Amino acid sequence: MSVESIVRAEFAQVAREQHKDLGVFDDDLVLLESGLDSLCFAIIVARLEDQLGMDPFTRSEDVYFPVTLGDFIKFYQDAGD
Repeated sequence: MSVESIVRAEFAQVAREQHKDLGVFDDDLVLLESGLDSLCFAIIVARLEDQLGMDPFTRSEDVYFPVTLGDFIKFYQDAGD
């Protein structure tokens, strides 16, 4: 399974579990307007660390916060390289 498909699956799973509606679920989805809250993002990051064996937010020396879902996916893809 690709990093992109894992990330998308976790976003969808957490949204379902937390009873959130993601609306249009494409690369241009602005994370702050996604309907997910900070708890949802914490769950997603923790689960992705379990699945992918990395947390790019703690590994990165640069302070960077992805703006869109596409940015978030690329952030994880780049961290795995």
